[in-house]
Amino acid sequence: MDRRSFLKSAAGTGVLAASGGLAMPALSQGAAAKTLRFVPQANLANFDPIWGTQYVVRNAAALVWDTLYGIDSKFQPQRQMVESEEVSADGLTWTFKLRPGLKFHDGTPVLAKDVVQSLKRWQARDPMGLMIRAIENELTAVDDRTWKWVLKQPYPKMLLALAKNNAPCSFIMPERIAKTDPFTQITEYVGSGPMKFARGEWVPGAKAVFEKFVDYVPRSEPADWLAGGKKMLVDRIEWVIMPDAATAAAALQNGEVDWWETPLSDLVPVLKSNANINVDIGDPLGNIGAFRMNHLHPPFNNPKVRQAVLTAMNQEDYMRSIVGDDDKLWKPLPGFFTPGTPLYTEEGGDMLKMKNVEAAKKLLAEAGYKGEPVICVVAQDMSATKSMGDVTAELLKSIGMKVEFVATDWGTVGARRAQKTPPGQGGWSMFHTWHAGADCLNPSSYTAIRANGDKAWFGWPDVPAVETEVTNWFNAKDMAEEKAAMARLNKAAVENVVYAPTGFYLGYQAWRKNVTGVVSGPLPFFWNVAKA
Repeated sequence: MDRRSFLKSAAGTGVLAASGGLAMPALSQGAAAKTLRFVPQANLANFDPIWGTQYVVRNAAALVWDTLYGIDSKFQPQRQMVESEEVSADGLTWTFKLRPGLKFHDGTPVLAKDVVQSLKRWQARDPMGLMIRAIENELTAVDDRTWKWVLKQPYPKMLLALAKNNAPCSFIMPERIAKTDPFTQITEYVGSGPMKFARGEWVPGAKAVFEKFVDYVPRSEPADWLAGGKKMLVDRIEWVIMPDAATAAAALQNGEVDWWETPLSDLVPVLKSNANINVDIGDPLGNIGAFRMNHLHPPFNNPKVRQAVLTAMNQEDYMRSIVGDDDKLWKPLPGFFTPGTPLYTEEGGDMLKMKNVEAAKKLLAEAGYKGEPVICVVAQDMSATKSMGDVTAELLKSIGMKVEFVATDWGTVGARRAQKTPPGQGGWSMFHTWHAGADCLNPSSYTAIRANGDKAWFGWPDVPAVETEVTNWFNAKDMAEEKAAMARLNKAAVENVVYAPTGFYLGYQAWRKNVTGVVSGPLPFFWNVAKA
């Protein structure tokens, strides 16, 4: 029996739950209604939302830490912690004021000095933050609720930088924690968001627990993604880590968990047949699969080797490994930006359409590939990365590359991919991930498209032609100039293989029908979710 057939059979019969189910503590009826049990996409192995960019960390952090602004479903920044902002006529001085009464989970007030230090830590790890820092004269607290940002030149996308939902978000921490080196993980998890992190109950690989922060004062506006009033209608959220899809499906069907973030598409028909379960697309903007190569070390420091990969790649193989036979859930992607959005382009994307193994072998020979092993670091506890990793291993072998397959977990991938040491000395050659379509609308918050060397995302591509077009997009005076810059950017990113997009795909989420308030979006929004 193949993997997919086994999963369908196991989930459909509930055999896993029937043989004992999950070891869950008994709860009274009232406590059960106030406790939401959620199966996240991956294990929460670390919990520093600035140090790394894993979505699972960002998703948990959105409960614990708040942001100055929040992006809404129309991709517009809205005030969140901020009461007001002013920008000078020349665009060089921004003055911000916190709304009153904000508190951290330890009972201390949120002050402007906390904001300033938090922004400084965020700047060091975020592409937009780095752009601001490069044109910054000063970032200082004026009084307890007011701070100012003085620039050398205007930065019109300031509010978007502070509101964006892609990691790292500009989460606000107490000054003492924000003073932690941005390249070292924090060890204290105190925020001012609607939920507190129950550090004592955290068991990486098993569960993470969040408890309602009674002193949180939500905004009065209706909730809309990361904007508006974050009203918590449950007292406790338990993240239950279940890397095995059949186990998660059985637990959801039996009511042992309430909400599953990323059900395997093969199991969706089983879940839809259950009268107690809702199933819907998790994020209408979907995801872009990513095969990320290390540009610092052989063999992928050679652009011809990277081009060989793109030349041989068949995106359909990757997409079917993730979504199965449902053709409505995927499409080929000859580029890097979200399909169906205003700035989408396929300019220069022909290499991604070739699917030519023989041509790839020729490129590899021209590159002088010497048989260096490709260290493929592949997370096995997430179905998408496991599936893509299996496809890549066969792809690389088919064009004559030597593959060393490292099967591990997502937390380990997150730590290892930050290492710049050579692949044979604890480093890596490639890993798989995905990018939410909401992050890939344009270069402003698209960390993975940047190619500014040491300041770039993992893989550290250094492609001046890409960076030139990023700048051109930021400086564009109208939509026509933006589109022209995007077309040139896409072409340069394909030709130099910033990374290898494996296709565009949609995914499902599933929850029990006694849970209300679940919405679609680029991350799970727990506010205004209730459980009967």
